[in-house]
Amino acid sequence: MSNNNEVKMTAWEKVELARNPKRKTSLDYVEKIFDEFIELHGDRNFKDDKAIVCGLASIDGQSYTVIAEQKGRTTKENIERNFGMPNPESYRKAVRFMKQAEKFNRPIITFVDTKGAYPGIGAEERGQGEAIAKSIFEMARVRVPTVAIVVGEGSSGGALAISVADKIIMLENAIYSILSPEGYSSILWKDSSRSKEAAEKMKLTAEDLYEFKVIDKIIAEPKEVDNFAFEKITEEIKNEIMNTISELKKKGTEKLLEERYSKYRNMGEFIRL
Repeated sequence: MSNNNEVKMTAWEKVELARNPKRKTSLDYVEKIFDEFIELHGDRNFKDDKAIVCGLASIDGQSYTVIAEQKGRTTKENIERNFGMPNPESYRKAVRFMKQAEKFNRPIITFVDTKGAYPGIGAEERGQGEAIAKSIFEMARVRVPTVAIVVGEGSSGGALAISVADKIIMLENAIYSILSPEGYSSILWKDSSRSKEAAEKMKLTAEDLYEFKVIDKIIAEPKEVDNFAFEKITEEIKNEIMNTISELKKKGTEKLLEERYSKYRNMGEFIRL
């Protein structure tokens, strides 16, 4: 966790850190954590949407399927990747590779970093809601171990679609919620300017979510992540992936599915209380 001498940040400060354009992207983590990564493309239906990157990866001889939401660094990259807001073809691509992972018995690692699924007319025409629901449904029942890592902004169904995992890991300065603070304040108070107040009420920080048993592990990180800190963070994530997958594989498929079902059923009941 953070240094005890540091002043505790507000929820809104965490939101700003998670959205910082200089923050490390999902592919920064993928390239550092895995020994090898080969990107695979397309949903075999419409096109290859670059807001979600899928591919094959390995650590010490163990193969994985990686599904990662990816923002851009520059304006050009952000336009190319739709500012990290997936279209339905991204989720259909993710489902395609979930199924492939199941076929070849590869654990699935997802990296969550999006302000939400793209709400454009074209996305709605191509079935955005159905694509998100299908991704949630398939990930909930996929017959291989799954780990989701929230590395930045995890907002709305766009994040939930690839985070129904056996274990959820979250970086200390990331956020994870059902929608953005602006969306929350607009719906609840009809006033998007109250987003700072909304962030506090939403309990979207890693500390809050760990207390509510929504996530399973917090990876510590400083406000400013330099190369040394990034090296340490990625090493810890790498160890968490290897140890968690090793433990999950010992359970056997039926127990794995049973525990995953119980995890999310109990989580829903706990949050309603």
